[in-house]
Amino acid sequence: MIVDAHCHAVEWHEPSTAPVSFERYLARAAQAGIARSVVFAGFSADYRRENRRTAQLVAHHAPRLIGFACVHALRDAGRVHELLAEAIGELGLRGIKVHRKDAPLSAEICAEARRFGVPILYDPTGVIGPTLDLVADHPEVAFVLPHLGSFDDDFRAQLELIAALPLLPNLHTDSSAVRVFDLLLEALAHAGPTKLLFGSDGPWLHPAVELAKIRALGLPEHAAALVLGGNLRRLLARQPTPRTRAASLAPSAARDR
Repeated sequence: MIVDAHCHAVEWHEPSTAPVSFERYLARAAQAGIARSVVFAGFSADYRRENRRTAQLVAHHAPRLIGFACVHALRDAGRVHELLAEAIGELGLRGIKVHRKDAPLSAEICAEARRFGVPILYDPTGVIGPTLDLVADHPEVAFVLPHLGSFDDDFRAQLELIAALPLLPNLHTDSSAVRVFDLLLEALAHAGPTKLLFGSDGPWLHPAVELAKIRALGLPEHAAALVLGGNLRRLLARQPTPRTRAASLAPSAARDR
C-alpha cells in the first residue's frame, strides 16, 4: 500500500496565490496508485477550527485520509495539551504538524507528542541544529523533518540533516519537494530506507511526479515498500488507538470554545 506522508488539505484560488485544488490532488493520487494520504491544514489563525475541519474531511473520505493536527508553538503555548486532547483524543487525528514559519518547534509540543504517542511532522525551514537538540531530548517521539530539512533547496541544511539521520533513531525525513535527486540517494546510502518517507507536498506538487522520484531510486522491493508506506505505518503504530467522534461532529460543536 502506497501512503503519501505529506499533503495539505487546502483549496486556494485567490488572485494572489497559486491555484491549487485538494480534490484534484485526490484524483491524481488515486490515478497514481496512492491508497492513503496524511493531510493537515494550511496556515491559519485558528488551528482548533482547522483541526476540526481536518477531522471532518478525514471522516468524509474514510479510510482514504490520515489526519494530523496543526499547532502554533507560540500562539498555542500553554494550551497545547487542551488542543491535542480534542484533536487526537476525541477527533482521532494521528499526528502533529508544526511549521517554523509559524514559530519554532517547542519542548511543550514535543512533550505532548510523547504523552499522546504520536509523531511530529515539523518543517524547520532549513534551521536544523536546534531541531536536532529537541529530537535528541525526546527519544520516545518520532520526528519527520520534510524536504530533507529545506523546501528552499538549502543543500547545506539538507546535508546536515542527512548526516544526523543515522545518529538519532527517532529522526526521519520525507522526499517531498526534494529537487536535487542525488540528495535522496545520499540519504539512503547514509541512513538506509527506514529513515525516508515518501511525501508529495500536494496539492502544490503533483503526487505522481513525486512518486516517480521514488521509483527512480531503483530500490529493492522490500526497501521500496518501507519508503512508500511501511515506515509511516510503523510510526503511527506507536500510538494508542484513538477514540474518534469526527463523523458525528455537529456544526454547533465546531464553533470555537
